Amino acid sequence: MNTLSQTVYEHSPVIDKDTLSVDDLVIDFALDNALFNRKYMRAVNGVSFTIKSGEALAVVGESGSGKSTCARALTRLYEPTSGNLSLNGKNINDKQNPIKQADLAKEIQMIFQDPFGSLNPVHTIRHHLYRPIKLHMPHLKGEAIENYMIQMLEKVGLTPAKQTADKYPHELSGGQRQRVAIARAVATGAKFILADEPISMLDVSIRLGILNLMSDMKDEGIGFLYITHDIATARYFAERTAVMYVGHMVEWGESDSVTQNPQHPYTQLLISAVPEVGKKRVEGSIKDKTQGQIPLWTPESIGCPFASRCPKATEKCSLEMPPVQQLGEDHFARCFAIG
Repeated sequence: MNTLSQTVYEHSPVIDKDTLSVDDLVIDFALDNALFNRKYMRAVNGVSFTIKSGEALAVVGESGSGKSTCARALTRLYEPTSGNLSLNGKNINDKQNPIKQADLAKEIQMIFQDPFGSLNPVHTIRHHLYRPIKLHMPHLKGEAIENYMIQMLEKVGLTPAKQTADKYPHELSGGQRQRVAIARAVATGAKFILADEPISMLDVSIRLGILNLMSDMKDEGIGFLYITHDIATARYFAERTAVMYVGHMVEWGESDSVTQNPQHPYTQLLISAVPEVGKKRVEGSIKDKTQGQIPLWTPESIGCPFASRCPKATEKCSLEMPPVQQLGEDHFARCFAIG
């Protein structure tokens, strides 16, 4: 296990709980179709984290930072270039003794950003729930499936449940559709849910309801990977927060510590971008000093990925990757300017 992985794992003792772990994950995507000398972009570089049942890790960053790529690797939608992904200590990508895809899907489910695109418009809500229940709950038969499906709809606040089950997706609001997606995920008995921007396409007035629903499920023992652009909701929902930039974890730890006392310039940029009533824009702020293009990271790239935009960058930042620094009991960052 590399230094970064050790630092991430050692923040808390090993306890007897279900765990979903990522250790030194690297994912490259080809940029061309050349037979030789193919060029690659590095979408994820050395990412490590652990999620335990009943806990949530928020992953925050701009579009293209590798947040969703990490989640999709955990469901085998993407193949890792290197690194280890494990569920309860078993390697998800073990070629010799692989976890069956159906078994993996029973334990890990995704909630996607678009509640309009994640449901098939030609099928009723009953159909969307019936299939995963029949596949992952084989002990349920006949009326028991129907009763369980109604229970799941009631669990996510879709009442009257029987009438909702007979509706088509276009007959529901965006928030209701996302509740259906959540019901479909938990209906398998999943222990972990990868929530990829689950509230970003919803009206502001109903976002809190979805977050509170997921919080209730977290209290019941479900672990969450919560992917978001919104660092404020990360603090509200998740015990721990990891900030990603261009495929790298640049700051991570206990959510209050990361959001209330940000140390990495990129985290400070994200927080300064959060609008506040009565807050005036200050000339010369970090937002003015971080203009520039987000770099394309490749396997050959060196240095700190944020160096080209960082107001504190020195020549050293362009030549070396900063080491992990522990800033508190559960607060870590990679930056030469800290300390």
